[in-house]
Order: sequence, then C-alpha cells, then structure tokens
Amino acid sequence: MENSEFEKAKVFIIVEIVEYVPNSVVIKTIIRKTTGNVTVASFDSGEALSGKVSAFDTFIQVIEGQAEIEIDGKSNLLAVGQSIIIPAHKPNTIRANVRFKMLSTVIKSGYE
Repeated sequence: MENSEFEKAKVFIIVEIVEYVPNSVVIKTIIRKTTGNVTVASFDSGEALSGKVSAFDTFIQVIEGQAEIEIDGKSNLLAVGQSIIIPAHKPNTIRANVRFKMLSTVIKSGYE
C-alpha cells in the first residue's frame, strides 16, 4: 500500500487511478490522516482480503464491477454504485468473484 496522499487540488476520475493487476489486489491511498483514510482498490477475479477486523467502521462503495462483502458470516453482493458499512470489530472478507474496484473510507474519530 502506498503511504503518500494523492495530489490535492487536482481533478481526477476515481475509477482510473488504480489498474487491475493479474492475480492481485492493488490499493492506492487517496488521503491518509490520523483521523481516517480514503483508499481505492482493484481486485482481480478470484482475489480476496479475508479475516480482517477493524477497530473502526469502514464505508465501502463499488465503483466498477461487482463485489462480495461478507460481514460476520453474512454475504452481500454489491454492484456499481452500491455501498455498505462494515461495522467496527466485525470479521469481514472482501471477495472478487469477478474483478472490481472499490472506494474505502475509514473515519477514526467519534469513537471516544
């Protein structure tokens, strides 16, 4: 994962800033702050991020393709434009039955 933020005050098309790589998940950071981060990711078909548990809620929006998001054992199929919030402290898996791209936003404040 890239540690630097995406260039500010520059117009971009979110779906075009990350490419598909065969047999890989590619993650690009748009904004990273102590209070949260925004990333965009591409998943090649058959790839997954599994067994994740975050201390914070995570907002996921599919921006290309279709994703399977499993939260606490329940599977959800999301198409382009659909979103879901993965609750804090819940085990989850993000799976690509077909390749897809997503936007992920984590806000770390408000948990005090």
